[in-house]
Amino acid sequence: MKDLSKPQVTWLEVGEEGDAQRIDNFLLRHLKGVPKSHVYRVLRSGEVRVNSGRVKPEHRLRIGDRVRVPPVRVSAARSTHKLRPLDLPVVYEDPSLLVIDKPSGIAVHGGSGVSHGVIESLRAERPQAKVLELAHRLDRDTSGLLVVAKKRSALLELHRLLRDGEVEKLYLAAVKGVPAQKAFEIREPLHKYVTAKGERRVAVKAGGMEAATRVKVLAAANGLSLLELRLLTGRTHQIRVHLAHAGHPVLGDDKYGDFELNRALARQGLKRLCLHARRLAFSHPVSGEKLRLEAPLRGDMLAFCERNFGELEQKI
Repeated sequence: MKDLSKPQVTWLEVGEEGDAQRIDNFLLRHLKGVPKSHVYRVLRSGEVRVNSGRVKPEHRLRIGDRVRVPPVRVSAARSTHKLRPLDLPVVYEDPSLLVIDKPSGIAVHGGSGVSHGVIESLRAERPQAKVLELAHRLDRDTSGLLVVAKKRSALLELHRLLRDGEVEKLYLAAVKGVPAQKAFEIREPLHKYVTAKGERRVAVKAGGMEAATRVKVLAAANGLSLLELRLLTGRTHQIRVHLAHAGHPVLGDDKYGDFELNRALARQGLKRLCLHARRLAFSHPVSGEKLRLEAPLRGDMLAFCERNFGELEQKI
């Protein structure tokens, strides 16, 4: 007689909400309470099958696919844990899109020592939503506009818009030093690597991915500058690495910044990365309507910039 107390193999059929979703993200959605590391372990082992075939984590599903999920034990402590609502400011929402103003210090998703982030909290707060997927990423310590898709078709079109450079992305950053030019571009290839401690890093290196950042100086004072950055490509840590390479690291950057200056600023009360995703402009992925969304500077970064650069209204 089968012991029903033990975890069993299950088969899941992919519906509309799973169409074109990566298999790793599909499993993370369905195996709530299972550690992320374990999900990737069963994927690598070949225990997860799609239509009876082995797949890699980046494999994208289609409607009607049958997914074999091996026996896994869900942690009772984790599965019953209620996520803390983040009460994130909503900048824009319709049936296809949700755009929030993410504060600095909050990860966009769980992993790497973070139990949960923006997307997990949104899913917990909106259990009726069939689809809630990040359209792009922001670093944990970067604040500002973050787009979440509420329909799979919207997610796919947003990915296309981003891939084809049809999304205008403007950031604000407070940096060390004053650039010699008021406006310029940084075009340096970026290479991703992992340190001996297992930390992800990016460096300017020949042969890396093409990357371009357009820079405009908005204000300068006290040996610091307030910059407007327009991303022409969307590489990991692009703004931070490009500016550090140019000799103007972002204030508060604990990976690529001026650590001595950061410590001095922390004693003055600035304890965050001074990078903010201020504006997004793109065609709505469903209606085609032109959207132009903005998130103003808030809190400690606003106070710091006004203290150093004066009233910002006319500058930005």
